[in-house]
Amino acid sequence: MASHDSISASPTSASDSVFNHLVRAPEDPILGVTVAYNKDPSPVKLNLGVGAYRTEEGKPLVLNVVRRVEQQLINDVSRNKEYIPIVGLADFNKLSAKLIFGADSPAIQDNRVTTVQCLSGTGSLRVGGEFLAKHYHQRTIYLPTPTWGNHPKVFNLAGLSVKTYRYYAPATRGLDFQGLLEDLGSAPSGSIVLLHACAHNPTGVDPTLEQWEQIRQLIRSKALLPFFDSAYQGFASGSLDADAQPVRLFVADGGELLVAQSYAKNLGLYGERVGALSIVCKSADVASRVESQLKLVIRPMYSSPPIHGASIVAAILKDRNLFNDWTIELKAMADRIISMRQELFDALCSRGTPGDWSHIIKQIGMFTFTGLNAEQVSFMTKEFHIYMTSDGRISMAGLSSKTVPLLADAIHAAVTRVV
Repeated sequence: MASHDSISASPTSASDSVFNHLVRAPEDPILGVTVAYNKDPSPVKLNLGVGAYRTEEGKPLVLNVVRRVEQQLINDVSRNKEYIPIVGLADFNKLSAKLIFGADSPAIQDNRVTTVQCLSGTGSLRVGGEFLAKHYHQRTIYLPTPTWGNHPKVFNLAGLSVKTYRYYAPATRGLDFQGLLEDLGSAPSGSIVLLHACAHNPTGVDPTLEQWEQIRQLIRSKALLPFFDSAYQGFASGSLDADAQPVRLFVADGGELLVAQSYAKNLGLYGERVGALSIVCKSADVASRVESQLKLVIRPMYSSPPIHGASIVAAILKDRNLFNDWTIELKAMADRIISMRQELFDALCSRGTPGDWSHIIKQIGMFTFTGLNAEQVSFMTKEFHIYMTSDGRISMAGLSSKTVPLLADAIHAAVTRVV
């Protein structure tokens, strides 16, 4: 009988790996904050990097309305786990379009909207980006400076070329409206423009409705294609309709546009990955052809979307009582964030912290762009165990009445001791 000794496995070294040429990729700058926070043994540590809502006790929140609907879904024995269509749940898509465009939207009434369920906001942006890279005559997308860190990566990988337009003015910690108009005014005709529908991430700075109207006129006069990222509808002001106004302004003029929607923040469905991509077209015929091509983008990417999260959303959006209960919980989340802004502002004023901190109460949504520099942020992490992204963005949702004094002390020390 032949001996197996001659072919016994010898231990392999790393140099034998076909992947040995790889270097270690850097941590995602946003998610890396949480990694560093988790390693810190300090009992007073505070994570203001994560873009997720927290209760006053610092805990994640599952909305009561979500828990009730999940219970109903579990109790319904007629439900199954079959694949859903490539474009997702029909009810979810129809109701998502209504939520962002308004129930009386002319685009919906004329069947000029196609909506497909995607993997939260990120997936919706990616599907939209790949669709445009394949079927739109201009492959350049303009992103605001700054923007969400994932935007450039998503659109680059989708096959678009990324350029920027001025948005934030560090000197005023507000909007560089003139710079925005100049940059979009000099963008080549037909370029795609990414717009944050409300609660701009990371700055919390939004245009006024009058400014939105000027932006709309410029975009339409230059035949630019607007692509809205709506990650915070209802979460910014507490009103679903108010936060959708900029999008509805663009739909009202009859022009074409794209919108990516996410239910991560406003329904707390972060890990369920529930979102939608809507494309408003010039006619019902075009919308139907657009949908047929969107299917060809989605099918080889992930085949079809998940069923659970979208079922929760559809159940809430179609039932008046559940919907009303949701709006109450949603407003409570938005109001808590607004009150944290006021408390932090008051705490800095009472400490006599140098500088004007009014931008904290003027900005809106989950994030505040503090104006702190990377050295000050690093100082606050080292001395106070407060974690945030190096650009000085803090998640207001991570704050509570108990932790505001600690943050105010840290900011005061950073501003007075680190230039």
